[in-house]
Amino acid sequence: MRIEFIFDTVCPWCYVGKRRFERALAQRPGTRTEITWRPFLLNPDIPPEGIDRRSYLDRKFGGPARVNRIHAAVASAGAAEGIEFAFDRITRAPNTLNSHRLIRFAGDFNRQSEVVEALYQAYFIEGQDIGLIPVLTLIGEKLGLPGQDLEEYLRTDADVAAVLNDNARAHRQGVNGVPCLILDGSYALAGAQEPDILLRLIDIARQSESELALSC
Repeated sequence: MRIEFIFDTVCPWCYVGKRRFERALAQRPGTRTEITWRPFLLNPDIPPEGIDRRSYLDRKFGGPARVNRIHAAVASAGAAEGIEFAFDRITRAPNTLNSHRLIRFAGDFNRQSEVVEALYQAYFIEGQDIGLIPVLTLIGEKLGLPGQDLEEYLRTDADVAAVLNDNARAHRQGVNGVPCLILDGSYALAGAQEPDILLRLIDIARQSESELALSC
């Protein structure tokens, strides 16, 4: 089953959605999957050095009271998935282009899924600035990626156009929020859905695959 997981690396609901999807897949152990992590840049206009996160969120959501309500809702959902969000540790809102480039780089080493999880851990649990090249390089090194090659890659424009093109493609497909799952190019589901809903989508896609195999 081909799975496109469209997401951003600073989207807390994407982290929740990732964990829920993994929980759903665990209930279908016979399902063979090929996951492609597709970038969706929620805030592409943030400068490369990032901006103050609290000020950014207050402007975006209309003040600290609403931001705190949103954080509480996400934290509650995250706790059910084993995620201990530490929003108070996060001081910067980064530009996420380079974090998505790290994920692409990891694809040559078959470590993309691990890198996605590590990025979420670094940002949402540890409060690290995942817009900084040294931070991204260290994340990659801890997962066995060649640090010097990775840092040199991130300091060039390699794959910048590819990430931007994937982001534009998602918008052309009608994706206007994340996370968004697309199974076998035909079945899409937006939002951090509960595992039982995700299981229905997985079963529909599996049934279609079986019917296609029988018709060949």
